[in-house]
Amino acid sequence: MDKVMRLASEKGVVIFSKSSCCLCYAVNILFQEIGVSPVVHEIDQDPDGREMEKALLRLGCTAPVPAVFIGGTLVGSTNEVMSLHLKGQLIPKLKPHQQQTTS
Repeated sequence: MDKVMRLASEKGVVIFSKSSCCLCYAVNILFQEIGVSPVVHEIDQDPDGREMEKALLRLGCTAPVPAVFIGGTLVGSTNEVMSLHLKGQLIPKLKPHQQQTTS
């Protein structure tokens, strides 16, 4: 669990993913459309992936991937992220992590 928490806290928006997961891809694209470039950790390509998956479930993820952290805090999986987005609560959480654009 230490590795998961350390990685989750390294950047503003972190997604734990699997390379073959279409929902992980969709969540990543959603963040990019909002103007946020999340750090994506593909746990199926990490030697500690199985332990990381178990740690994510112990932290309260309803599904091990995608597991989304914003500001080091677990937001949840696809259902939680989409629910926040549909309620208009996701973008305010992401505001501090949006890319600054210059014209």
